[in-house]
Amino acid sequence: MSMKLFSPTVEVRAKERNTLADLIVEQLEKLGVEYIFGVPGGSIEPLYNAMARSQRAGGLRPVVARHEAGAAFMADGYARETGKLGVCCSTTGPGATNLLTGVASAHIEQVPVLAITAQTVLHSFGRQTLQESTCSAVDTVAIFKACTRYSSLVSHRGQLENKLAAAIAATQGAPAGPAHLSIPMDIMADSRRMNSYQPMASLDFLLKKPAVTDAAAVAELVLEIQQAKRMVLLLGDGCGSAIDEIIRFAERLQVPIITGPSGKRWISQRHPLYHGVLGFAGHKSASDRLKDERNDLVLAVGTRFSEMMYPNLEKDKWLNSKLVHIDDVLENFCHSPMARLHVCGALPLIFSTLLNSLPDRERKQPVAVNHTAPTGEGDKTIIYTAPRVRLDDEDSCYSSAVPLKPQRVMRELSLRLPEDARVFVDAGNSWAWATHYLHLQKGGLYRIAIGFGSMTWAIGAAIGSAVASKGVPTICLTGDGSYLMSGQEITVAVEEKLPVVFIVLNDRALGMVKHGQRLGGAESIAHELPPVDFVGLAHSLGAQAEVVRTPEELESLDLISICERPGPTLIEVQIDGEEVPPIGARMKTLERG
Repeated sequence: MSMKLFSPTVEVRAKERNTLADLIVEQLEKLGVEYIFGVPGGSIEPLYNAMARSQRAGGLRPVVARHEAGAAFMADGYARETGKLGVCCSTTGPGATNLLTGVASAHIEQVPVLAITAQTVLHSFGRQTLQESTCSAVDTVAIFKACTRYSSLVSHRGQLENKLAAAIAATQGAPAGPAHLSIPMDIMADSRRMNSYQPMASLDFLLKKPAVTDAAAVAELVLEIQQAKRMVLLLGDGCGSAIDEIIRFAERLQVPIITGPSGKRWISQRHPLYHGVLGFAGHKSASDRLKDERNDLVLAVGTRFSEMMYPNLEKDKWLNSKLVHIDDVLENFCHSPMARLHVCGALPLIFSTLLNSLPDRERKQPVAVNHTAPTGEGDKTIIYTAPRVRLDDEDSCYSSAVPLKPQRVMRELSLRLPEDARVFVDAGNSWAWATHYLHLQKGGLYRIAIGFGSMTWAIGAAIGSAVASKGVPTICLTGDGSYLMSGQEITVAVEEKLPVVFIVLNDRALGMVKHGQRLGGAESIAHELPPVDFVGLAHSLGAQAEVVRTPEELESLDLISICERPGPTLIEVQIDGEEVPPIGARMKTLERG
């Protein structure tokens, strides 16, 4: 994890430390935190006063979201982009409860986020003060305990630094996740003896993860691999720290690679060894590769075996007899109790050991990886996926129909997006279309939060990521339903001059609800959305915007130039709402429920 060292700015500000809120900001700056995402309010003002002093000195500053849930999503996106701690804040009462959805999403996705919420002044506890959220009213500390690794009230000034340290440590895991501190306004504003106050040493040691590895299990794993005749790699979202070593291992031994819907982010989706996604909106080529009877070893790396990837693990004894689960989070082994071997430890160290243990005769030349693709029109010879990935409806990827086929939209985006664009995919049918049909050239740039399934996550997370990496092209792929929930956050991108491109797939419906009802035999109800002028709406909020209705307009999009604009752009893409998304596996799961 990258972080700032002690800076002159921090040292200067320490001499001007006015309140305990300044101390919080000072410690976060020492961890390399550059922004706090939030919405101000009366009880949280001492923290904003401290941020004002910090900003004047060239240090940490606030980014003001339009809704607290958006602030939490922004902190999530910032953490994913930088590897640093994401920080969000709110005032007491409804400000704190508004944060909950974003914090809960970070909890399921294991993203390190610190949520700081204000509390009414101590002497007013239990007196039904405006927006009181103490144990005598709406107990936000208790509420956050259900969706964080740590949640605590700072009840007096002497607790602040110790509890701040405990909260930061909790965000790092393992597993990682969010933590919450509730701090009364008068404690944050406490200014007694601050100029002579000696704070704790920098808390950066809390961010250093020990590289502990089960050496005996690794040695057993080496033997398993040396004896295996046919292997397959199954990658989850947690394998990012070792993806370079994992890819080298796969290329050395020519091991086929499949991923879960979240694990897809770590590999170029055009890699010759890639066979596609297993589970939700996945590919038959991935399922067939996993179920090949000739396999004698399945290496699952950095995965929790969620229902979205593999709902039948305990029942499929044929897989458990071949399964080796490799992970750096001990808790994840609870989801693979029948595996023949569990290997726990630092993933880069494990795969470096495997690479070094391969005999010379097994050192094959790595396969070539072609990260480019031609962009001719209507030519089915154009390959935009890995050669071994099989699409459900490849013909629709080349359709000239109007309204636009979502499959065609995904193909064009795959070919036309800037190579270094970060792509955030929102909940809903956007998930399904992107998981199956969107194939990026580079690994590490595809972002999805498919655990908690929060609509609008991508809108906030894309902004948080763009704040952290100014000037880097950032794409938010969302639906009309999600955008109507939280589209006002585009004004944050306007204010910050962020080149975020919001691609709104408009089918005039809550598409996943509509098709889920149809596929599940339910009543068709409550999924319709009215016609909305998304372009006019974006213009009214200060963003550039355009609409795409036809294949010709889609092909004429210069996404590279659009991503270079000094501010956000909304692109409304009108798609065929009758196209059925590839969500059959999800429907079968619901039927079993």
